Amino acid sequence: MNTENVVKHLRLLWRTDRIIADIRLRHLLIGLGLRAFAALIATFGLLMLELSAYFGLVQIWSAIAAAAILGAINFVIAAVLFVVARRPPSGREIELANEIHGASIGALQLEARALQAQVTGAVHHPLSGIVPLLMPLIAVIVKSLKKPAAEPAPHAAAMSNDTPS
Repeated sequence: MNTENVVKHLRLLWRTDRIIADIRLRHLLIGLGLRAFAALIATFGLLMLELSAYFGLVQIWSAIAAAAILGAINFVIAAVLFVVARRPPSGREIELANEIHGASIGALQLEARALQAQVTGAVHHPLSGIVPLLMPLIAVIVKSLKKPAAEPAPHAAAMSNDTPS
């Protein structure tokens, strides 16, 4: 497991989550703005249309029938505006952000599995982690044991030559 890779993947995950949240927030704000603008236009426009339609329908039908017809038309117009405002966000941006998000989650899962394998191996075989560290130390000890015994001191060799035979 490489900590640099984990940090890189976490940063990528954080950035893509921010992008996704930003895209969704923009979509919500635009939808809310469209709904508010539609409501404002609908209010003023329908007041004027209803006033003129009411005066026109009162001459043909009764005042009650004219008001009921105009109310039904208002509900139909409002429903159409709400359907238009509920459109989903643009597909390309959110698809790309979701794809990058999924890739970074997958990479983090791979790193987590590698860490789990290392921890599991260390728990089941505790010496396997120590052996690579001990190998150089063992080599130094073996080399020091293989050194030949020190040659006899020159003074001891001179004494052995001086003795009469």
